[in-house]
Amino acid sequence: MSRCMHVEHHGDRQGPRVLLLHGGGVGGWMWMPLREHLDHRTHLLIPDLPGHDRSAQEPYSSHDDVVRDLASILEDDGPSPTAVVGFSLGAQLAVLLAAVRPDLVDRVVVISAQAEPTPAPGLTLGLLRATSGLARVRWFARLQAKELFVPPALLDDYLRTSAAMTAQSLVAAVGENIRFTVPDGWSAFPGRALILAGSREKSLLRSSAEALHSALSGSALEFVPDAGHGIPLQQPGLLAERLEQL
Repeated sequence: MSRCMHVEHHGDRQGPRVLLLHGGGVGGWMWMPLREHLDHRTHLLIPDLPGHDRSAQEPYSSHDDVVRDLASILEDDGPSPTAVVGFSLGAQLAVLLAAVRPDLVDRVVVISAQAEPTPAPGLTLGLLRATSGLARVRWFARLQAKELFVPPALLDDYLRTSAAMTAQSLVAAVGENIRFTVPDGWSAFPGRALILAGSREKSLLRSSAEALHSALSGSALEFVPDAGHGIPLQQPGLLAERLEQL
């Protein structure tokens, strides 16, 4: 069984199953725009990852621990093959889940995943520890929401999530994020894979998308024109089309 991770189910429980994994610092609510474009017969599983929003009481520990929890959630839900869609932090988890549990995943959409380590991670995490309290300051949180393209209708959700996240979970999640590399097993994933990044994202994320694509023969790679680090919120209609075509 998984730890205390909040999971919502939407759509038809007998329909095709899709697991949606949000990015760091947000929550399952970020998929609301995408949900409006998906067939209501789809069975959506939408967790709040540990340390985030309604799972804030469960500290984020490591990607490996979270992937084990996600696998348990899928196993408990039934044997249906699953499409996994992940954004940013959630995209790394989607890659890792597909790599270590391909028996549970038949399709994966990887959006804006960093797959090359950030230089000097210790300095980055030290600065993050020193400034982690800013996440609970409304003016700063509003600036961060703008960087992620959070629409006004979801701003309160973002502010709530930022206020609830502890420094411990923030540092742990970011530490895993900036050290992530293409995992063993990804190159052998037998399902279909689409790797997306915005054309206006940082060069590290664009090169990471290329690295993930190069490592998995048969995967598809697309740089979304005029998109930054926020494809699910900027272009949910395009994302829904790509998922349905995969």
